[in-house]
Amino acid sequence: MKRTVHFGAGNIGRGFIGALFSQSGYHVTFVDIAEKVIDKLNAEGTYQVKLATEKHESETISNVSGLNNLHQDKEVVDEIAKASYLTTAIGPSILPRIAPLISKGIENRVLETGEPLYVIACENQIGATDILKGHIMDHLSDEAKSKLEGKVYFFNSAVDRIVPIQEQDSLDVLVEPYYEWVVEADESIPPVNGMTIVPDLAPFIERKLFTVNTGHAVIAYLGYLKGKTTIDETLADESIAEQVRETLKETGAYLINQFGLDEKEHLAYIEKNIERFKNSYLKDGVTRVGRAPMRKLGPDDRLIRPTTEAQEAGLSYSNLAKAIAAALLFDHPEDQEAAAIQNMIKENGVPYVLKEVSELDETSPITAEVIRQYEVLKA
Repeated sequence: MKRTVHFGAGNIGRGFIGALFSQSGYHVTFVDIAEKVIDKLNAEGTYQVKLATEKHESETISNVSGLNNLHQDKEVVDEIAKASYLTTAIGPSILPRIAPLISKGIENRVLETGEPLYVIACENQIGATDILKGHIMDHLSDEAKSKLEGKVYFFNSAVDRIVPIQEQDSLDVLVEPYYEWVVEADESIPPVNGMTIVPDLAPFIERKLFTVNTGHAVIAYLGYLKGKTTIDETLADESIAEQVRETLKETGAYLINQFGLDEKEHLAYIEKNIERFKNSYLKDGVTRVGRAPMRKLGPDDRLIRPTTEAQEAGLSYSNLAKAIAAALLFDHPEDQEAAAIQNMIKENGVPYVLKEVSELDETSPITAEVIRQYEVLKA
């Protein structure tokens, strides 16, 4: 049986990427430090992916097992030697931590076999596989590096599926029916159900990041300020739904300008995603979607990047500035990054946060607009 190694046995790993590989006839070895999850995978060898629909359909995922990379590094290296694919869905910040172990597996593999390995980081991060590759290369010997060509391939990808927090002690995962997995490759690679191959990923990943991720975050932060609990509850407030729509029209104007997208088709894409967010069966919490605001306010992430791009292109960004202001007001007490931002604002003010976290100059017109919107929202 074909094999794949997937780093990240969380809900996205099991409910999306791992599930697609299993459905494509692969044995999936999940690698994670979550001991209970790994033990369950090995004991049960199967789980259900449940679709958030009125009919509550479910799909059985089998041919799965798990390894704990805290104390089974040799076994992980051995699995990498046998796999066709190595994928991740573990969070961009964790990629540097898993790179040393992956490099051991690749080093061992390229010195022993000529079978190709395809590496894809399935993260909400532009160029995530390139980032992972950089960390892997830092740990490879010169001999291994000289043998990579024709043996190890690194492909960037864009992934899209809503997977809410699961309130259960089970391997089963609730997911939305819609998903998209786009991989940038200019050659034939082993087929995986649900994987779309494109020659240029940039339009797809930016369209997704600055529509789906931006929209999701805007809903969460505005909903939090209004005391809403879930994403669908937030969108039931038509004033918020319209604000989200106007914000995504601003990101859309940049995308259309940058990539030559069809305006009518992109506006339809915006509406389709707003309808996705309204799925009441997901019961997706605003604090889950809004979590880690420091990362979401990063210079290349879903709020700041489209704003700076719009400003440079001479396009409107006032609604995006309002979304950034709402993110700065996200003071969920259980979120460490939210607490850190609130402390920074208290000690040094909003311009300081925008400079330190978002790399916006304190004299930037974006900073001025965000401050204006911040004061309005705070009042």
